[in-house]
Amino acid sequence: MTTSSDNSGEKKAAVSIKEMAALCGLSRQRFMQLVKAGVFPPPLYDVQSKRPFYPEDLQSVCVEIRRRNCGINGKVVMFYARRVTAPPAVPTEPARKPKSKRADAGRYADILEGLRGLGMVTATATQVADAVGELFPQEIGSTDPAEVIRAVFLHLRRKN
Repeated sequence: MTTSSDNSGEKKAAVSIKEMAALCGLSRQRFMQLVKAGVFPPPLYDVQSKRPFYPEDLQSVCVEIRRRNCGINGKVVMFYARRVTAPPAVPTEPARKPKSKRADAGRYADILEGLRGLGMVTATATQVADAVGELFPQEIGSTDPAEVIRAVFLHLRRKN
């Protein structure tokens, strides 16, 4: 059992509570809950610094408790398996890039100008692009520009 973080094969002489929890595959908080419940042995404390630590022999005991699902208090403990994060879902369709507002503004500048001439000064390029998309699904093509402006004007008035 490798207990060092660099996987060199050597056990550390002592590990912190956080490291011991990681060796057991638990969060520090859950590990400490199980220490208080008597499942895992409590840590030893350094006399000078008062820091808790687990020496090699207690590390082995904790890892064995996790492996066998039986605490030092003799009670059976069921540990949840570690959660494996699922890979990101693969989209079924390629993501469509949103239309650039500048491209819409340039593409429909004449229509926007015509709408402003009719008193619709709050119309945006996005609204015009959406209206044109609904009214003319096959593209504007050779449709008379005045007819397009009229249709978009009426469409936007109905929406508002």
